[in-house]
Amino acid sequence: MLEGVLERITYANEENGYTVARVDTGRGAGDLLTVVGSLLGAQVGESLRMEGRWGSHPQYGKQFTVENYTTVLPATVQGIRRYLGSGLVKGIGPVFADRITQHFGLDTLQIIEEEPKRLIEVPGLGPKRTKKITEAWEEQKAIKEVMLFLQTVEVSTSIAVRIYKKYGDASISVVKNQPYRLATDVWGIGFLTADKIAQSVGIPHDSPERVKAGLQYALSQSTDQGHCYLPEEQLIADAVKLLQVDTGLVIECLAELAAPSEEDGEPGVVRERLPGPDGGDPVTAIYLVPFHRAELSLSAQLLRLLRTDQDRMPGFHDVAWDKALDWLKGRTGAELAPEQEEAVRLALTQKVAVLTGGPGCGKSFTVRSIIELARAKRAKVVLAAPTGRAAKRLAELTGAEASTVHRLLELKPGGDAAYDKDRPLDADLVVVDEASMLDLLLANKLVKAVPPGAHLLFVGDVDQLPSVGAGEVLRDLLADGGPIPAVRLTRVFRQAQQSGVVTNAHRINSGRHPLTDGMKDFFLFVEDDTEEAGRLTVDVAARRIPAKFGLDPRRDVQVLAPMHRGPAGAGTLNGLLQQAVTPPARTCPRSGSAAASSASATRSPRSATITRRAKTVSSTAPWALSPPSTWMNSA
Repeated sequence: MLEGVLERITYANEENGYTVARVDTGRGAGDLLTVVGSLLGAQVGESLRMEGRWGSHPQYGKQFTVENYTTVLPATVQGIRRYLGSGLVKGIGPVFADRITQHFGLDTLQIIEEEPKRLIEVPGLGPKRTKKITEAWEEQKAIKEVMLFLQTVEVSTSIAVRIYKKYGDASISVVKNQPYRLATDVWGIGFLTADKIAQSVGIPHDSPERVKAGLQYALSQSTDQGHCYLPEEQLIADAVKLLQVDTGLVIECLAELAAPSEEDGEPGVVRERLPGPDGGDPVTAIYLVPFHRAELSLSAQLLRLLRTDQDRMPGFHDVAWDKALDWLKGRTGAELAPEQEEAVRLALTQKVAVLTGGPGCGKSFTVRSIIELARAKRAKVVLAAPTGRAAKRLAELTGAEASTVHRLLELKPGGDAAYDKDRPLDADLVVVDEASMLDLLLANKLVKAVPPGAHLLFVGDVDQLPSVGAGEVLRDLLADGGPIPAVRLTRVFRQAQQSGVVTNAHRINSGRHPLTDGMKDFFLFVEDDTEEAGRLTVDVAARRIPAKFGLDPRRDVQVLAPMHRGPAGAGTLNGLLQQAVTPPARTCPRSGSAAASSASATRSPRSATITRRAKTVSSTAPWALSPPSTWMNSA
């Protein structure tokens, strides 16, 4: 507990209420302490009673982190004068604070609270200023009442700030009567937090609103595991386990949730009958609305691109391909394999196409060849990948500029994109590498932004890391009998055959055990005990690999774990790795090697920023401006 007068606000974020301030605890002149935390509504001059914890910042030293606070009104005339003169109440500065306290003395705050019209008795205070003071006082009072109430229902100050920013004066009413709205309306509040708040305000355990919110939460959790929907039976079972209520009540609430609401006519979830996996019995799928819409939209947008009569690269339909490929060989110094040639023709003649294949099969060289030919025809080429690292690698391999999909579309935190169907990208060919990491929502936004007539090429390996979000778009695009043309590269080139990683990736994909003898870049450790596996992982990543290959474990080593929890999970490994690679004598600016979880549940069978305009990838080289006429036409 810390009490003191707020002397100075050094920094304040109006969006989340985070504040850095200096407080006088009365221990002596100039003895100001630093406090940090959410202090929405706190004003210079106020006396605060703060709960929290002491800590030490590496740069700024000792400070108190505020978790909750209450305002303590001053009890002396001098304190009241200072309180009012601090700028807390609009319309009252030091001069009028002195006049008001001289006139009303210790009754000043009571007069402002209960009889504000009497302020006109003070010399110099007319009706206009009196009204301004009254309104400002009521505004501050409302904020403090809301914050005080939210603290009584065990809401932290930071969460309380978000609630007040969202609902304002209606915050108390919403929390008391519709607490589960918080889970969808307020960032950082999920169902579990909203459920605790609901219990504290007396919402019944079997309230239909609680059950409906729990159903949506269960679906949301499934999307975090990669599912676009859940079978109805599984959703009901998950909700019963989560909520500890009768199955009949869950079924009844699910039916209500799937019906159009009275407020806006929209359902809370979407129920749809789908064919069963592998030709099995049909299943009733339950979607969250955004994922159902994105799935339908992605399908529609892909068909739009496939079926349009427009073509922004028409010149490749009557190219002399033999001569074009010979010209390309002269440019790159290497000859394409037959399946690579097919991929090049497909990408440049089809509106939407997929290039896939395992490691070492030449996907990158094929993409580079596609770009060489497209740029020679002066096509506007845009390259993108789901992650920054993948985009950087794509740029290095192709010699062309590449960006993340988020940066390309200028995606904002709320999900809005600068480029969409109404404002498409300026591109003739869009190439998306590492497409296995594209989730449903991001893929939908990307395809929307591709202009009619442009060509869209997805490149990736479905056996590599899947998307973190819901949906496996690349796998679905490659489904047998689908409308999207695809080429699968299967030949492993000689250089790649020398890699143990590449060799064993193909062996594992074909159901064979990996080889270990004679491998210089592939090592296999088998450990049944999970705790020992965790220790061994840290030893290999932090000591053995850096020592053998001369690598920096903090910059050059990455650990992937198949689970989040447990002795060998990402959470535990992160802590152990940080301890192992962080020098003990100094504070490191970065946390060290991190274990990134690659855990992924089985996907549902049907899953469907510097701001700038997308740049055209072009060249001023003579061959690009005046390509050989032997294969180029005038288009």
